[in-house]
Amino acid sequence: MQTLAVDLDGTVLRSDMLHETFWSGFARDWTLPFRALGALTQGKAALKRILAERSDVDVTTLPYDETVLQRLRDWRAQGGRTALVTASDQRLADRIAEHLGLFDLVIGSDGTDNLKGPDKAERLISEFGAGNFIYMGDHAADLPVWQVAGGAITVNARPALQAGVACNGPVEHLTPYNRDLRPYAKAIRPHQWLKNLLVFVPMLAAHDLSFGIFFLACVAFISFSLIASSVYVLNDLLDLKGDRAHPRKRLRPFAAGTIPIARGTVMAASLLIAGLIPAILLGPHFLAIMMVYYVLTMAYSLWLKRQLVIDIFALAGLYTLRILAGGTSASIPMSVWLLAFSIFFFFSLAAVKRQAELVDGRNSGKLKAHGRGYHVEDVPIVTMMALASGYVSVLVMALYISAPRVLDMYPQPGFLWGACLVFLYWISRMVMTTHRGQMNDDPVLYAAKDKVSLICFGLIFALGLAGTLL
Repeated sequence: MQTLAVDLDGTVLRSDMLHETFWSGFARDWTLPFRALGALTQGKAALKRILAERSDVDVTTLPYDETVLQRLRDWRAQGGRTALVTASDQRLADRIAEHLGLFDLVIGSDGTDNLKGPDKAERLISEFGAGNFIYMGDHAADLPVWQVAGGAITVNARPALQAGVACNGPVEHLTPYNRDLRPYAKAIRPHQWLKNLLVFVPMLAAHDLSFGIFFLACVAFISFSLIASSVYVLNDLLDLKGDRAHPRKRLRPFAAGTIPIARGTVMAASLLIAGLIPAILLGPHFLAIMMVYYVLTMAYSLWLKRQLVIDIFALAGLYTLRILAGGTSASIPMSVWLLAFSIFFFFSLAAVKRQAELVDGRNSGKLKAHGRGYHVEDVPIVTMMALASGYVSVLVMALYISAPRVLDMYPQPGFLWGACLVFLYWISRMVMTTHRGQMNDDPVLYAAKDKVSLICFGLIFALGLAGTLL
């Protein structure tokens, strides 16, 4: 019986270990790209070796193709031999093969020779002889291998590639090419754009609803949404290991392998460029805020999110930057009251986000939140931080209502005191809900779906409208 030789990237694995190791290493060490460039001067195999050494990929949670694994199990059950033959580094290939337990032989790149295309074909001929093996792969680089194989199996190959496969035996197309665009829409997280509605807050607070101001705020919203989506893609790439260990985040497109990681890199760059174009049109001050936002999010993804308490400050700052951006886009002077309320209120929401992660960890028996600087026993302290900061934000709002200038702006400012009470209730309920383990990972998205929260927001809006118009 012929040996079944199988590729790793895109075949056994719905991912690519070159990109997996790069983003894993980059998440641990921000200097890795510079080291990788130095290694690349010695060849692609040397690059793969240094990335394999400096990354921390968990091979047990990688997105394997179950259809391919089942074919391997069936082949071995019939007495056939299997070989993992990959251009990925030998050390990684050995770890994956040990985890799967489905291969009799493992051949990979050795740090000097990159086992791809014609080089892989020559290695298989020397190992098994021309025509004495069946090769399973997914890429055009495998065409030279199929030409010397005794049979060909494609996995998720494009129609043009399927038509071009030629070998000395039968050709089988194991899984069809997937053209589903839904994972791409999911990856940019359009539901997270709800947060960017904060750019409209300054115009509402200033009672300026003119078309020109509204148009500028809309442009700011588009810019922020595109750049934020770029950040979400980058964050997913940097946190692949953590996402795959999470009960819900493991279903994200890059973690699950429904989008190739290489395309994620292109998506992040394209979204950033698309978001910078309207930012440039809004002027240098708005552009500067967007650059600060981008740098802060990168710093958060690479380092700040693992720092105790600092991570909460960073998240609160990212929310507040949206309000600053809204005011800057329309040249609306920022109120000290609004900034003070924003800082304390968003610090509270960020603390609730951490509280939710710690409660999840506590309920699942973990001692520490993955990739964070907190232990599960920190839940009471983080809960107090969320409550205290939230209550201070309500106090700031109450002091604002009492200011003489506000009494002149609102015909009936007494209605705003009712809004304070609703805010006080909503913050208390959010913290209590999180404490009971009923909060998902993002309190903003939870609030957008929670009926009680929507009623509270409706009441706050109605009270604000009554104070303005009555």
